[in-house]
Amino acid sequence: MALNLTQKQEVVAELANVASSAHSLVAAEYAGLTVSQLTDLRKKARESGVFVKVAKNTLVTRAVEGTEYQCVVDALVGPLLYAFSVEDPGAAGRLIKDFAKGNEKLVPKLVSVGGQMYPGTHVDVLASLPTRDQALSMLLSVMVQPATMLVRVLAEPATQVTRVIQQAGEKQAA
Repeated sequence: MALNLTQKQEVVAELANVASSAHSLVAAEYAGLTVSQLTDLRKKARESGVFVKVAKNTLVTRAVEGTEYQCVVDALVGPLLYAFSVEDPGAAGRLIKDFAKGNEKLVPKLVSVGGQMYPGTHVDVLASLPTRDQALSMLLSVMVQPATMLVRVLAEPATQVTRVIQQAGEKQAA
């Protein structure tokens, strides 16, 4: 169904709002997917904090003007599904990668992160990025390690003195 001018403006405004705050973008060809498969994809996207939209490329081109995703404008060709990671940079990559495993008709075409455009094969790299919780736990383990090492270093002389006294006591007992 064709959109009138106000509907097109609403779509552009919605996409521009999402693009201005999104962490990453994955565009994929979806031709051949059934309505139920797309519905399933959208359900999984909502659960993982990914904004998924099927829109005309001209509308997306207008929506990403002035954002870090402006670099993808020339590559928007054919029917594409757009997945923007809203909460977690790797969420869109994980969603598209996992869904494409069971549906070979969904083919990633491009990935954009940090103002750079990459080919669709980089969806694996994007999907391998840690989640926020994983990144925080890695940071915490790095921050705790020096304190742990300091405690070990400070406790070692006392442990060595205890071992010497214990060995001396065993020698006198024998």
